[in-house]
Amino acid sequence: MNNNNNNNNNMMDIEPDGASTSVSSAGSDESPMAMSKAAQTKIPDTVRYDALNPAATEKRYYDLEAWLSKLSMGTPLAESEVKALCEMAREVLLNESNVQPVPAPVTVCGDIHGQWHDLMEIFRIGGSAPDTNYLFMGDYVDRGYYSVETVSMVVTLKVRYPDRVFLLRGNHESRQITQVYGFYDECVRKYGSANVWKMFTDLFDYLPLTALVENSIFCPHGGLSPSIDTLDHVRQLDRVQEVPHEGPMCDLVWSDPDDRSGWGINPRGAGFTFGKDISEKFNERNGLSLVSRAHQLVMDGYNWSHDQQVVTIFSAPNYCYRCGNQAAIMEVDESLQRTFLQFDPAPRRGEAHSGKKMPDYFL
Repeated sequence: MNNNNNNNNNMMDIEPDGASTSVSSAGSDESPMAMSKAAQTKIPDTVRYDALNPAATEKRYYDLEAWLSKLSMGTPLAESEVKALCEMAREVLLNESNVQPVPAPVTVCGDIHGQWHDLMEIFRIGGSAPDTNYLFMGDYVDRGYYSVETVSMVVTLKVRYPDRVFLLRGNHESRQITQVYGFYDECVRKYGSANVWKMFTDLFDYLPLTALVENSIFCPHGGLSPSIDTLDHVRQLDRVQEVPHEGPMCDLVWSDPDDRSGWGINPRGAGFTFGKDISEKFNERNGLSLVSRAHQLVMDGYNWSHDQQVVTIFSAPNYCYRCGNQAAIMEVDESLQRTFLQFDPAPRRGEAHSGKKMPDYFL
């Protein structure tokens, strides 16, 4: 599954800073000698080169490498670094489609929900980017205690390896939801203001809504919509906005498969439930072999439904630090054969608690 590449990032299993730690506004503390040595390093081909501004390309590369080094040790970025990262990421995401093409091989991941240790476990068992290509299907934040570190890591990887790492929008990549389920409070606690929360939630508006692996596997965060018959309908949506309370964009991040036929009312209060007949018609009409989605806790980490027309992948083990579930990722090889890797929670020395109970709108 791994693609050989010499630019491997070593993801270290080191405890991140405590959840109550504030983040300094200081920049990188690299020594002049280290920077001088780095300046002699050839910039890899995986960095998008700006021929009109080579100095900017060079600075971008060294900034991203420094940020990945910090984040792999669980150290949050400074506010100024988050600002620069979000500006870079917006440029990258603007070039991506509502139905973003993704090449195989690729490893597909479900919800992570701020569980930084378990994101590091994904890289340990699945391989580090860019040796492994990744598609993350949304819900990077909320619920867990390390949403800042988690979303910073996946966004930095996206900017550093834009053709190897792909990010989708989940229902939690939303201003309204993150003010209730933890990300807003975590940003204020760690940075002393809501500035970082605003930077990231503004960036979330640019995330692609879905992906398409080799024109065969359709990947939304949530599910299907009665307003969407074809992939072209998805491509025509205006995604640069807060997730609406209803309509096709809402449905893509909120809907769930169900055992009943046809469309149903979703008990979550947003999106719909959809039956096997809906999945079969959608896949047949669009020439698809599978709908791969996240969004729902499944105790084994993955779950087939609708006679293997739909698979749910959930990548946050022991969700909310109390559900006792396994997690999984799905490896898709060049011939579109699928392998599921299940895993348990990563070892940790204990978690800091936010002291605020979050409502259980769903598990």
